[in-house]
Amino acid sequence: MTTLRNYLALDLGAESGRAIVGSLADGKLSLAETHRFPNGPVRLPDGIHWDVLRLWSEIKAGIAAAVKSGAKLEGVGLDTWGVDFALLDRNKALLSNPFHYRDERTDGMLEEAFKRMPREEIFANTGIQFMQINTLYQLLSMSLQKSPLLDVAKTFLTIPDLFNYFLSGEITNEFTHATTTQCLDPRKRDWATPVLNALNIPTHFFRPVTNPGSSIGTLLPEVAEETGANGVRIVAPACHDTGSAVVAVPAQNQDFAWISSGTWSIMGVEAAQPSLDERALRYNFTNEGGVFGTWRLSKNIMGLWLVQECRRTWARQGDDLSYDEITQLASEAKPFLAVIDPDHSNFLHAGDMPERIRRYCTETNQPAPHTKGEVIRVVLESIALKYRWVLERLEELTAKKFAPIHIIGGGTKNRLLNQFTASATNRVVVTGPVEATAIGNVLMQAIGLKHLGSLSDARVVVRASFDVEEYHPVHGSGWDEAYAKLLSLLDSDIL
Repeated sequence: MTTLRNYLALDLGAESGRAIVGSLADGKLSLAETHRFPNGPVRLPDGIHWDVLRLWSEIKAGIAAAVKSGAKLEGVGLDTWGVDFALLDRNKALLSNPFHYRDERTDGMLEEAFKRMPREEIFANTGIQFMQINTLYQLLSMSLQKSPLLDVAKTFLTIPDLFNYFLSGEITNEFTHATTTQCLDPRKRDWATPVLNALNIPTHFFRPVTNPGSSIGTLLPEVAEETGANGVRIVAPACHDTGSAVVAVPAQNQDFAWISSGTWSIMGVEAAQPSLDERALRYNFTNEGGVFGTWRLSKNIMGLWLVQECRRTWARQGDDLSYDEITQLASEAKPFLAVIDPDHSNFLHAGDMPERIRRYCTETNQPAPHTKGEVIRVVLESIALKYRWVLERLEELTAKKFAPIHIIGGGTKNRLLNQFTASATNRVVVTGPVEATAIGNVLMQAIGLKHLGSLSDARVVVRASFDVEEYHPVHGSGWDEAYAKLLSLLDSDIL
């Protein structure tokens, strides 16, 4: 008789969260979304925060909806975006609503950090790319502002650690998420005390690191009573959403590149060891923890955030277009009008993104896009060109050639960007599955509960369960000339 096992993936992204039941039987996995809810920043007088209490209510609603659907759950696993965190007091009570990584309190913090410890030493001790949103610089800003929270905090928790505590009562610092903080030493797999001390950041509230796939307890009785999910195990999958997503890459070879495409694009390869040499530092690459001893040598790229902010700007102006409508306009627009560096600091914060893009083009002596289609086409072409730059650097750092490029996540729905990526990089692009994060979350639960044996077993399940689509390069269409433009822009601002 076939054994059907159900797992609940709670996948919280920067724009929305989902509760997805994954059902595993006969080596195949099927998914059913049982609850979806919006997520986003809340502006208060002191800055931009996450509304974690509302998110906690939605998480419980998601568990209850899964139970109501008839699924008998074996486990619950939760993943979220990276870098943000919460602090608890001595009674393990939440001290404040966590800040949002786009809050402006980290402006200038990179420069402040380098006054206290050279950039080279920070990288040697953490292996993480330099981004002002990183936990390290959020904590530095609190230290410089003499935040009273640091005086009373007894426990540091990343966002999924916080919700795992609410679910199970157990305090954990899950490995894949801890590595995103730039507070962890990849060699020691423990907190980077020299860096924290140099930046005058307390070290006492960091806890021992928990491996991905660990079973960390059972749903608390009061939560079980509220949701109807009695006796369910809580498993820490790869709690960083990218870590879970990479588990679900349907790769058949080892030397593949991956792009987790969504609000952020993250492009990388799966490595056996972190890359900590001078070139990785110069190119601002990152070494985030993966599962089963792997590392994600990768780089963040400002992805569909640019499109999302353009859409929000136009909606505020009275033109509420769908993503499909926006992409169609881009497909009809003039190609290679201009090139932007998607990672320029001008594009980090929320605001009038179309105007910022036009201003960037004008300031770099390029024609400014005027129509909506032109703006989005410039964005999508530029993202694809930045993928090419990252791919070339990955191959330089590893002395390998990577093919194909697997694109996973919600961004796979943007077929125009997928085709641009194939043409810009001159590689075959394989897209899917869309719900990679939830799939990886579920499969890590299955491994943690000993229902699957290994990462390779998990990827066999992915290939058997989900369709993929291939895109092939279109040659001779102006990509090399556009790439030369991007390189000229990066020469003056390589990071």
